[in-house]
Amino acid sequence: MALEETVRAVLPNAGALRIKWPNDLLLDGAKLSGILLERVGEWVVIGFGVNVTYHPDLADRATTSLRAAGATIDAAALQGELAATLAQWHARWQAEGLGPVTERWRERAHSPGTELRARLPDGSEWHGRYETLDPGGALVLRLADGSARVMHAGDIFLL
Repeated sequence: MALEETVRAVLPNAGALRIKWPNDLLLDGAKLSGILLERVGEWVVIGFGVNVTYHPDLADRATTSLRAAGATIDAAALQGELAATLAQWHARWQAEGLGPVTERWRERAHSPGTELRARLPDGSEWHGRYETLDPGGALVLRLADGSARVMHAGDIFLL
């Protein structure tokens, strides 16, 4: 949530900024940034990748950058803003638990009912509609047969 909030604050028009589970920010459907998390013992290493001044031209997906969207912030200033916002969200998580994080995520993600294709780590795929996040942050996907599948890891593709 810290990255989404930081990016939203620097964009002149952030209305189309959305979170794509589990770790991307999309602006008008184009990938603007991604987050990697790695747990090592009791520590979590967080990597943020943000297209600040440049975005690659990829054949398989649309991309954009903060500069292309009209933002004037540079990488160093963005890093400072992100560090402060991350500290605020960390303190809130420690004080209130995961609830505020998942609540904000639901507000800033794609709408319930959005059609998705999910690829699991074992290579299997599910097709369905986004329903919600569960209290632990897992994605709940409603399949065509009415059953619900809970994803804790994998890749999501908006259809």
